[in-house]
Amino acid sequence: MGKKPIIAIVGRPNVGKSTLVNRLLGARHSIVDDQAGVTRDRIYFDAEWMDKEFTIIDTGGIVPGDEDEIMVNIYAQAQAACEEADKIIFLTDGKEGINPIDYDIANVLRKSGKEVYLAVNKIDTPEKMADISEFYSLAIGEPIAVSALHGSGGVGDLLEEITKDFEYIEEEEQSDNIKIAIVGKPNVGKSSIVNALLNKERVIVSDISGTTRDAIDSTVKYEGEEFILVDTAGIRKKSKVEWGIEKFAVDRSIRAIRNCDVAVLVIDATEGVSDQDKKIAGTIIEAGKGIIVAINKWDLVEDKKSNTVNKFEKEIEQEMPFLSYAPKIFISAKTKQRLVNIYKQAKLVYEQTTKRITTSLINKVIADAISMNPPVSIRGKRLKLFYVSQIKVQPPTFMLFINKEEFLKENYIKYLENKIREAFGFTGSPIKICAKEKGEKK
Repeated sequence: MGKKPIIAIVGRPNVGKSTLVNRLLGARHSIVDDQAGVTRDRIYFDAEWMDKEFTIIDTGGIVPGDEDEIMVNIYAQAQAACEEADKIIFLTDGKEGINPIDYDIANVLRKSGKEVYLAVNKIDTPEKMADISEFYSLAIGEPIAVSALHGSGGVGDLLEEITKDFEYIEEEEQSDNIKIAIVGKPNVGKSSIVNALLNKERVIVSDISGTTRDAIDSTVKYEGEEFILVDTAGIRKKSKVEWGIEKFAVDRSIRAIRNCDVAVLVIDATEGVSDQDKKIAGTIIEAGKGIIVAINKWDLVEDKKSNTVNKFEKEIEQEMPFLSYAPKIFISAKTKQRLVNIYKQAKLVYEQTTKRITTSLINKVIADAISMNPPVSIRGKRLKLFYVSQIKVQPPTFMLFINKEEFLKENYIKYLENKIREAFGFTGSPIKICAKEKGEKK
């Protein structure tokens, strides 16, 4: 299948770009808030209209000439989106009217040489149609009235016009690409890692906490295999997360963890393991996802010796013993030191999370484990195992059919998990062990 056409939505801050994206997608994907500059990076979504598929880029609000660091970066991201896009929707605010910034943006878009469609947003009633006449002065084409929030107006007309020369694309199978979510607390270098892996400034990198607010997907190829990298907003302690934009961003990061195949937990080598790192690790495990621990900024660690890595690994083991099965890699986004290990380890971990063990083999391992270390008796009775079966993958889940569920204690489940790992590995993959009393319906 050929490359999908790309449509970039640009405009000054707070004209409703993310709301329009949500309307076009039919779901609330992009962060929506009434604060200017909410969308800081360009964010990609796949969309469909009348059996025609295309990609939408949601961009940060353009303010040409603004010297504020974030606004300059937003402008650069919007420019990059325009260069990448096949067509551009220039979104303006019909309620507020033309702003001087709109003229500046129109001048930039005319120079782009791309096909530009002028959409006037917030035209919610027929009475407001007269408000669009002033937008002809932008000299960017005939304005199309839309209401991104309510869906009334000409959203359909806009899509009809912009997709008129798009080809019908036959349905294809879902991608088998491994989806890797880069997660961690703020300022550990997640976006820098993604940019280094992509070899371009795909997401804004800044020392300002909270620069990345949405989970952002990028497809990259390594050694002939495609991976999907997901850069996420930093996850802070709940007590420090403000309601509104940041909460939405944190929720999106947690959702990215739940939707990924493998999560890379990024830890700052100069700070060591924090309580928040442990909580994020817990979120990954709870979601049943494969996990890699990436210790970033290794280039900043001073006085490194031959045993420095071992010391750090021991610290991780001491602080997060529940992650003993996870691969640890020591990297530097700045120098690109060992970054490609992320791909190699992600492939290994994915294979482990999707591995299936035959029923006969798992039964032998569990039976031997019980024989070597029988569970303690309860009121004169012991746990009796009838058989074991692996019932699912991602994560590998094993069902034990036993005589009494109350006889299977947490410490014994942990013992059985260790024996399963000894026999089959499951590197980087959580394991779930469930139990049913024999005779119960599944």
